[in-house]
Amino acid sequence: MSSYNDSTRARRRQFLKLSSMFTAMGALPLLQMSQAARAAEPDAPLRIGYLPITDATPLLVAHHNKLFQDQGLEVEKPRMFRSWAQIVEAFLAGQVNAVHLLSPMTVWARYGSKSPAKIVAWNHMSGSGLTVQPDVNSLEDLGGTTVAIPFWYSLHNVVLQHLLRSKGLESISDGTPTKKQVKLVVMAPSDMVPALANKQISGYIVAEPFNASAEVLKIGKILRFTGDVWKDHACCVVLMHEQDLQQRPEWTQKVVNGVVQAQAWIQENREETAHILSKENPQRYTPHSYEALAQVLQPELLDTQLYESSGAIVNTGWKEKRIDFQPYPFPSYTEELIVKLKDTLVLGRNEFLADLDPSFVAGDLVDDSFVREAIEQVGGPEKFGLSSFTRKESITV
Repeated sequence: MSSYNDSTRARRRQFLKLSSMFTAMGALPLLQMSQAARAAEPDAPLRIGYLPITDATPLLVAHHNKLFQDQGLEVEKPRMFRSWAQIVEAFLAGQVNAVHLLSPMTVWARYGSKSPAKIVAWNHMSGSGLTVQPDVNSLEDLGGTTVAIPFWYSLHNVVLQHLLRSKGLESISDGTPTKKQVKLVVMAPSDMVPALANKQISGYIVAEPFNASAEVLKIGKILRFTGDVWKDHACCVVLMHEQDLQQRPEWTQKVVNGVVQAQAWIQENREETAHILSKENPQRYTPHSYEALAQVLQPELLDTQLYESSGAIVNTGWKEKRIDFQPYPFPSYTEELIVKLKDTLVLGRNEFLADLDPSFVAGDLVDDSFVREAIEQVGGPEKFGLSSFTRKESITV
């Protein structure tokens, strides 16, 4: 029990640290460090920060396949971080200049801490799931238990609470939950699998391959894929410093070109992508096995019949892949995200959410000019199965 309590305290410290960074006063020292670093090195090489989840796939594939170098960019080996607090701190301080970040977290960063950062592309679509103990067979079974989320400002939290509300379940952050409540705790993705195995939690909702890992280890099962709730959603997006967009537009375009080219390549090289990300690769981009990564990245391995019979897949007509890749950041998604965040329990300072206008955020938080150009360079929207740069969001239960 003491190790669990120690872990809980450590997570609390990480959350408080991140919360302080996402306030104007808390972010100021880091932003000042970033300004100093930029002044000392105005032509800094591409420095990528990432967490070892499949959301980072295009950034890592672009590095591995030398797509950035082919653009004429100087690029360092991507830096792996263990927690969102670590990656945010490094980004705000200017230690890295291109990261993948949870899409709601970018909202918090720009409007909560006034951090001058912009979304320039999506990293992926879908790629997450709600994994539970083997004896949990429905959302109602989660009543009175604890479920882990990667962060309060995450699409995972938004989707989970959307599902729980549909069954009359209330989300809480403290105390002992009743049968009509589910307690949510923030946990690093790497801690979720052991916590499930030790029965410290009844489930978790997170990016892959941590859901696949629970299946491979036979300690849990997938109750629902998030892409089956919010069609073709983005959990993580590519975030860059606004100053780079303004002062180094050609450099920024080359970075985005590499990300888009990687996604086009991934579409046709799924098996090789799994090998690139696996721990067997000498680059050691992630600590995950090829087996778990292949389950996620290779569509032919998706046991559609199993997941449809279990209820993990309900919207059979959507023909969703477990994870897919297309880089365009649809404005309709950003607008709907703001609407949903206003109705989602999130800890930390969140008063800024009430004043956010969804259409304003879609135009202010995102700069899609670079990704539009990059998409045209690889063959246009059709290369990613798109007919246009507009769509209507589909969200169900």
